[in-house]
Amino acid sequence: MPRRKVLILGAAGRDFHDFNVVYRTDPAHEVVAFTATQIPNITGRRYPAALAGPLYPEGIPIHAEEELEKLVAELAVDEVVFAYSDVSNQQLMEVGARALAAGADFRLLGPHATMLRAARPVVSVCAVRTGAGKSPTTRRVTAALKAAGLRVVVVRHPMPYGDLARQAVQRFATLDDLRVHECTLEEMEEYEPHLAAGSIVYAGVDYEPILRRAEAEADVIVWDGGNNDLPFYGADLEIVVVDPHRAGHETTYFPGLVNLLRAHVVVVSKVDTAAPADVTAVLAAVHRHNPRAAVVRAAVPFKVDDAERALVAGKRVLVIEDGPTLTHGGMSYGAGVLAARALGARELCDPRPFAVGSLHGVLEAHPRLVELLPAMGYGAAQVAELEETIRRAACDVVVVATPVDLRRVLRIDAPVCRVRYELEEVGAPTLADVLVPVITAAKAGR
Repeated sequence: MPRRKVLILGAAGRDFHDFNVVYRTDPAHEVVAFTATQIPNITGRRYPAALAGPLYPEGIPIHAEEELEKLVAELAVDEVVFAYSDVSNQQLMEVGARALAAGADFRLLGPHATMLRAARPVVSVCAVRTGAGKSPTTRRVTAALKAAGLRVVVVRHPMPYGDLARQAVQRFATLDDLRVHECTLEEMEEYEPHLAAGSIVYAGVDYEPILRRAEAEADVIVWDGGNNDLPFYGADLEIVVVDPHRAGHETTYFPGLVNLLRAHVVVVSKVDTAAPADVTAVLAAVHRHNPRAAVVRAAVPFKVDDAERALVAGKRVLVIEDGPTLTHGGMSYGAGVLAARALGARELCDPRPFAVGSLHGVLEAHPRLVELLPAMGYGAAQVAELEETIRRAACDVVVVATPVDLRRVLRIDAPVCRVRYELEEVGAPTLADVLVPVITAAKAGR
């Protein structure tokens, strides 16, 4: 029988995982190409033969998603597999329509096919949108498990933007490991807070060997999801974060609604800054779609060192926020904007006149970003462009609200006010409460 030809649409994450666990050793299917979107500098590469396996001695090419129809025709594609996340339901079906119009089948792979099983208890923390508050939730979960006396290893959703073969399995224990693995700014934003809290972090490309390595040094594995994707590991407790600042998005984005429907625990974050009516609307949506889930209400207050608070009042401020929250997540503000306004900033600087290189294109593609600058840093060149954009900005103070301290990565000549934020439960249950069964199972299994 001829092999069925498959084209996988991705963004350097879920696509590689789906290939590894479903297609890599399957003689009935041939993955003829990947496509890429969302992230710069991915296309034009190949998924290397060292990772692709014996059925793919030349590796697999990666093209731009814009070439979908051309690839279906030229490569005689039978099946298009959608394998990335944080897209509206409308966008998902538009991509599906393109595949169908080109003559191919259109497929979504589900949890049973793609979730690996662990020998240790797993807690997954995912979200319905990027920027919902997943990272502070993950840190809170990790702290609660450690407080119970458990060894915790964090496994982070992939961000493999460099040499894929070298990045197959990555282990981070210190800040110096960020340099060793040549991390992008986005990777630093995700790993650094865990490292600062003393947690071991694994990430990479091939998540079965990553899992086996993590199991060897953990009582509990915490899956730190990204981009509102589904977890790669089957979890004993699935925690999903929803954002009342984007009420309604919990049911209109893929695979965010899948996460919501599967959740054992739903965390409604940012209840301290969202409009009460939006909090009520999100709670109603959670109850309607998943009435069995435990609901944790949580605030995510910003924190600023006392010595830096006085820098902002009455000043013209450039706010720098977490990049993916603004680009993938569609937000037009974040903790930095809220903090700058609360601290009495006279004006929030429009970064567009000062943007250089690729940052000019990012801001042009996201016209809502007029009062803040996304911390883009996919490679050394873009980090240099971010530094130059900050230098050119006509501001008195820079407010940095990214999880990584940009002063460690960039030269910033203006005074810096750093904004931090951590999750705090409001009322009961708390995350420690909902983790009790996992804690009990982990202790019994030691």
